[in-house]
Amino acid sequence: MTEVKWNDRFNLGVGVIDKAHQRLFSIVGKLIALNEDEAKQQHACREGVKYFKSYTLKHFAEEEAYMQSIHYGGYEMHKILHDNMRDKTLPALEQELEEQNYSVESVRHFLGICVGWLTGHIMIEDFAITGRTTNKWIHHPSEDEMESLEKAVIQVLHDLFKINAHIVSEHYSGEDFSSGNTLCFRLMYRSGGGERFQVFLVYEERMVLNTLGGMLGRQIKKMDKTVLYTIKVLSQQFMDWVGKHFPITKECQLEKCDMLTFEQLLRAFDKEYPPYSLLFSTEGKGYFAFCVKK
Repeated sequence: MTEVKWNDRFNLGVGVIDKAHQRLFSIVGKLIALNEDEAKQQHACREGVKYFKSYTLKHFAEEEAYMQSIHYGGYEMHKILHDNMRDKTLPALEQELEEQNYSVESVRHFLGICVGWLTGHIMIEDFAITGRTTNKWIHHPSEDEMESLEKAVIQVLHDLFKINAHIVSEHYSGEDFSSGNTLCFRLMYRSGGGERFQVFLVYEERMVLNTLGGMLGRQIKKMDKTVLYTIKVLSQQFMDWVGKHFPITKECQLEKCDMLTFEQLLRAFDKEYPPYSLLFSTEGKGYFAFCVKK
């Protein structure tokens, strides 16, 4: 990961919030440098991550208090995003760090998710507090729906790919979770009533290589046309299986399945985020995102 620095374009004009954001960027910058220093990497990153988490939670409380003080209309959704980061994303990332003993790769995952979340959250959700942008999390499914979909995806990842997974975020907004390449597939469906919707499956490349290697009983070291075609077919099977557990594709016809660049994926999220947008860790094999947009 390249160097991360504060930029004045992140200023909201609210002193207590801007000061906290600058501090968070500073902490992340130091963690990036420490992760490249083999002599200091493990212990220093462990302590740095703890401090980042502690300061993040302090900042959330201050920002929420400010939103309440000005009677901000988007407070409820904004707090849901904070709660998701606090209760799901940070604990899941910490779990990976501990399981992998703060390896360089696990710290890169942590930094990739946190930097992506922090910059996107400031530029969109936080700027919405001041009226300079509009919130992109427009639709929020019920907790029961989200829980059912999470269970369905985790079950199918286990049944089809033979891997265990756990949720990292219920509000994936296009963070770049991979230090290498990312594979993005878009499946376009049409319901019997003519309604169209899109499903995005986003794989960390090493997850694909690890998974296919395990399924075929041999090591696969690089992507080629055969691997890409195989994962494309498996993506379609994945959705068929998810539909058996969660009625997301019930009575729907698959019209198209194509591969996107990561930049094209982000453009698909340009106006609003998908209401179902989940990020999973597959226990050391790589990250996987599952998004549905109508």
